[in-house]
Amino acid sequence: MFWLAALSFALAEPRTAGNLVIDGIPEIPASVSERTAQYDNVRSASLFGWTPAGEVLISTRFGETAQVHSVASAGAARRQLTFFAEPVAGATFDPRGDGRSFLFSRDAGGAEAWQLYRFDLASGQSTLLSDGKSRNELGPWAHQPGRIAFSSTRRNSKDFDLWVMDVSAPEAARRVLDVEGQWNVLDWSPDDSRLLVRQYVSVSEARLHVLELASGKLTPVALPGTSETWAGAAFGDDATTLLAITDGGGEYNRLVTVNLTTGARVEHSGDIPWDVSGFARSLDHRHLAFTVNEGGRSALYLAPASAPSRRTRVELPLGNVSEVAFDLASKRLAVTLTTAQATSDVFVLDVKKQRPVRWTTSEVGGLDSATFITPELVTFPSFDGLKVPAWVYRPRKAAGPSPVVITIHGGPEGQAQDRFSSTMQYWVNELGLTVIAPNVRGSTGYGRTYVGLDNGMKREDSVRDIGALLDWIATQPDLDATRVGVHGGSYGGFMVLASLVAYPERLRCGVDSVGISNFVSFLENTEAYRRDLRRAEYGDERVPEMRAFLEQVSPLNHVDRIADPLFVVQGANDPRVPRSEAEQIVRSLRDRGGTVWYLLANDEGHGFRRKSNRDYLARATTLFFERYLVAAE
Repeated sequence: MFWLAALSFALAEPRTAGNLVIDGIPEIPASVSERTAQYDNVRSASLFGWTPAGEVLISTRFGETAQVHSVASAGAARRQLTFFAEPVAGATFDPRGDGRSFLFSRDAGGAEAWQLYRFDLASGQSTLLSDGKSRNELGPWAHQPGRIAFSSTRRNSKDFDLWVMDVSAPEAARRVLDVEGQWNVLDWSPDDSRLLVRQYVSVSEARLHVLELASGKLTPVALPGTSETWAGAAFGDDATTLLAITDGGGEYNRLVTVNLTTGARVEHSGDIPWDVSGFARSLDHRHLAFTVNEGGRSALYLAPASAPSRRTRVELPLGNVSEVAFDLASKRLAVTLTTAQATSDVFVLDVKKQRPVRWTTSEVGGLDSATFITPELVTFPSFDGLKVPAWVYRPRKAAGPSPVVITIHGGPEGQAQDRFSSTMQYWVNELGLTVIAPNVRGSTGYGRTYVGLDNGMKREDSVRDIGALLDWIATQPDLDATRVGVHGGSYGGFMVLASLVAYPERLRCGVDSVGISNFVSFLENTEAYRRDLRRAEYGDERVPEMRAFLEQVSPLNHVDRIADPLFVVQGANDPRVPRSEAEQIVRSLRDRGGTVWYLLANDEGHGFRRKSNRDYLARATTLFFERYLVAAE
């Protein structure tokens, strides 16, 4: 459908705008740019941690990219500390340091080769601490000031070895454990003689170990051969116990205390039928905060660290709590909170009063936040009777049944949650679309069984969930089942392509952002440090039987079934899904006369982080949906 109408655009020479390569996309009308401008200028703030002076350290954007800022009190000005062309990914002060500097991580061009830097507050100068080439991930500070643990691929560009560094002498950083695969450091023992380290194998298996720094001895916390997921852990006061999050091989992640001597465990959240998603403990080890993922919305609990079961639920607006951190005086807790009607901001609560106070108020482009839509949580039956949850954003005013955009999250070990999205709010409020965000099988948040339902040879079952959602849409009188588009990024991009292959007569168009078009070429070309992790989810392409299956389910091998207009979005430096995945689907579809818009950002990776790039993408997507979904007859 619509091929001839857009063929002239597809045949036009690609043009450039800054670092964007715009191929087959018409000029964006001024009317679209004007309507999207306010939504493009929505800001957000998220928590990095606390400064020794009692200010919150946050990430927010005033220019092109997100940078480090500090905020001294509720409603105080956001004081910008870093001013780089590249966004800052993380920042942390040494809780026992002198407060004169902090560490931060930053990559270049979205390649995710994070480098570690020390930022001096007096001079405003930053010093590179890592090698400038490998991927490095910040870990915890030691009890002795000035020392930090981190993981790095420096040795072979593939495996995340564990390192210890005195930040005043980065040239003397010491590799304390050579590993295979993805490892990270969770905590230091009270005397700094041991590290608590985690080996991530897959979404259903992450192993916990204690590393003796002097001898290099590595001791597993659980029995070897057991399959369970450790999502987080920290040493107790005397290093003979751990506070940890584990599913214990069961359905949900629970908060537990583990005795390292006897192996005995005490559960503290077994009565909560959801995943404990994270915890934080105050510096004096008196207070504990933990979050629970209740089907896509968060609950926040406070408890004495010595008695986690004596928890109190903090009253918060419906939404999602992400980063959580106590101040260095152990008196206040800061969190990042986002709701469907409010972009993410930092809230602080006194541990005794437990009343959250908003410290940052991010602008929403002058829009009235009361007009933003709160989604309805629904479930629909899939082909095998499985109940699949989905968030539905319906427009307040509609002249008749509204067109629909199905937006599918990435991962696949991810989850669509009740969060703010200026893009989705624009689609609903300005274009009159209904947006549905399903959590198809394979999504996290619904237990170990659910997350494994799409593994290996069951890959197409998650695509069948989209078919069942199309059936459900057809039963809703306020939805137009003849005008449905599909949108997604990363694994969600694969789902877009797979849905266009499976249901060409039931879909009108698709937007595929950094998506997988062929599992075999993806597994062969994704960065080496990710390859085995992705094989654990999708299957090992080196095994002939699995390779044949992966080729069978890859959309690239079924382009003859894609009959709908497609918009492909890609970052040139993507280390996860390489640009070849986008270019081979674009080339193959155009070779047979298909309608394809293609947007390539030469300064981005796995998704767009620069405001100018994001703005253009939002406007182009709006034009695409207007042309092929809203106006389509």
